Amino acid sequence: MKLLKNLCIAAFLFVFLMPFKTATAAAGGAASHLLNLSPIDMVIIAIYFVVVLAIGFYLKKYASTSDTFFMAGRKMTAWIAGLSFISANLSSLETMGWSAMAYQYGMLGAHAYLIGAIPAILFLAIVMMPFYYICRTHSVPGYLKLRYGEGPRALAGISFTFLTVMVSGASMFAMAKILNLLLGWDMNVSIWVSSITVGIYVFLGGLLSAVFNEVLQFFLIWLGTILIPILGIISAGGWHKMLETAQKNAAIIHPTVQNADFTSLWRNLGSFDTNPMGIDWFGMVFGLGLAVSFGYWCTDFLQVQRVIIAKDLRSAQNGTVIGAMLKMLVPIIVTIPGLLGLAVLLNPDGSPMILVPESDPRANITLRTFNDVLPLLMGQYLGPGLLGLGVTAMIAGFMSGMAGNVSAFATVWTYDVYKPLLNRKASDKHYLNMGRWCSILGVLISIATAYALFYFSNILEFLQVLVFFFIVPLFGTVILGMLWKRATPAGGFWGFLAAIIISMSMWVFVHTFPDGSRPHPSVLISNNAVVSVTKQDGDKISRVVVESGQIQTTNVAIPLEAGKEPVTSGQFTVPQTGIELSGIVKDDSIAKNLRVLVPDAVEADTKQHTKFGVEGISLVLKPGVTIRASYIAKKFDAAAFNPAHTKYVARSEKAKPMAVNMYSAFWSLLVCLSVTIGVSLFTKPKPVEELRNLVMGLTDIPDEGPCPWYHNPKLWAAVVLIILIAINIIFW
Repeated sequence: MKLLKNLCIAAFLFVFLMPFKTATAAAGGAASHLLNLSPIDMVIIAIYFVVVLAIGFYLKKYASTSDTFFMAGRKMTAWIAGLSFISANLSSLETMGWSAMAYQYGMLGAHAYLIGAIPAILFLAIVMMPFYYICRTHSVPGYLKLRYGEGPRALAGISFTFLTVMVSGASMFAMAKILNLLLGWDMNVSIWVSSITVGIYVFLGGLLSAVFNEVLQFFLIWLGTILIPILGIISAGGWHKMLETAQKNAAIIHPTVQNADFTSLWRNLGSFDTNPMGIDWFGMVFGLGLAVSFGYWCTDFLQVQRVIIAKDLRSAQNGTVIGAMLKMLVPIIVTIPGLLGLAVLLNPDGSPMILVPESDPRANITLRTFNDVLPLLMGQYLGPGLLGLGVTAMIAGFMSGMAGNVSAFATVWTYDVYKPLLNRKASDKHYLNMGRWCSILGVLISIATAYALFYFSNILEFLQVLVFFFIVPLFGTVILGMLWKRATPAGGFWGFLAAIIISMSMWVFVHTFPDGSRPHPSVLISNNAVVSVTKQDGDKISRVVVESGQIQTTNVAIPLEAGKEPVTSGQFTVPQTGIELSGIVKDDSIAKNLRVLVPDAVEADTKQHTKFGVEGISLVLKPGVTIRASYIAKKFDAAAFNPAHTKYVARSEKAKPMAVNMYSAFWSLLVCLSVTIGVSLFTKPKPVEELRNLVMGLTDIPDEGPCPWYHNPKLWAAVVLIILIAINIIFW
């Protein structure tokens, strides 16, 4: 109890002292933040940290064996399992990331929760859950061991442990980034405090602690975000007015996506150029609806683990169906805020606020990013107390995602890597201790991953790529094993491995530029430069004159001497005549607009430090200014897609990253199924006796006694499916 008391004090000190540190940093010139919390908001955040730690200490006595630590004793009710099932997925990466996706792609983002989730969850409940539950496996890789043998299990275990710590690290990084953006809190402190908190309560209570915290976090997320769509729709003039305004503003906010419908689910999927995602119905149905959806919901152990811990099979199935019902509600707090961002976020002059991708040079300098949609709306609609609840909901969501991945890592590492490959004959207590300590190890590895993600520009896309690499191939292997008794151990291993290799190869292919990539030209004005700024139409910059200092250019041709070929590399000094650059480039394939970044320039007239970033302006270089010029033509660029290659993967040069990812997942699944079937036809299957309770047709579903109609999972699955069809028709 003394340790708990100290930790509670630390939590209070963290949330109360960090704002003072922030204020001090701001006085020294740190970047401004979006939200300012009142004392009551800080109290709410502090209470949350205390409560989650208290839950961990309280549940420690109930996690005294490996079964209770890793599987929560298999005693969860259907509602607890269902809430945990969805909460493990409903992290702040999800709420913020898909709000950003809705801002970028319109209502198509809701497909991640409709066709991209519900059919797969119902399939898991009715078809796959009996196999997982009856074989009493601790994990999805554990099922592969029973069905195929050690090879596929080891491949799945190793890949999944890698996946979980990478995803957990992404959650840590994202939370630190958002707290820094919203509140100005130091990113290092945010990463360590959140990770230590998660590590403590998972170490103490294992999966049981994670599940109870996920249930708490589910309600916190809803309480903290539900007012945003309600108040936003009212302020926008109603649902139809909001959609009308969002569609009109989208043409201004997304000028490169013209004539695309942002407000429908299906009617804009007839071709690649009628929707902002650059996808057609085939890619949406078979990429997202089949490969991604079924792969994630049916075989991602982080999700499956939450429902196989139910007290009996019927509870496990009903818990999964409950999860499907709750999942259909999530677009209310995810998709609607993204559409509201298009409709109601305005500049002081009344024009639509333009948000940009993380990779845009202006991101977080003069323009906010897609990921800021939800925080901006929170600041617009939530007052004192409610704002603290909203920020707490985001922290809870991040910690929920981290805890889910850490507990899954501990289970898979202990049972599918350590026990079969390193130590087969240890005691139950030994495996319990291994689970506890490797949960701490998982947190530490995740912290390292979080710092590595400082070098990536798009967190959500990074996470999706990991899922396509490992989870989609896993689904192909598992589903063939469940439905086809002829699938052999060799077929399962080689199909799984081939699909992983093909997934990675497609990703490399679409990011490869044989002739060199052509990024936008850019000009970076150094911190010590002295500039004069000409503005028009209020605060819009039309001209920047560099009086003295240095600039760095990339892919910009510098015409130092008249009549000669412009120079693109080397170090030069501007001659006495001076230079004016306005869209001057060497290669016509490069966009003609300069992107000017001034991280911290001193204006010549006011001597004030100024930070700004603009496009398409005139840049005048006075005599004596030093130029460092370079021309980049990368052969491989992880932040850019080669349209000439994407057309082979996603069937169109107009395909956006999400469309490419969906099609890549479909081809990966197709490769897995084809290789598994092909190899199985020429190799020896396992004896039928070894496949009982593992394959459809060889599994006897236990009779759990009379089932009242209101406890029938098939009935409620049918109801959910009917509601899903109705939603798709209404928002067609």
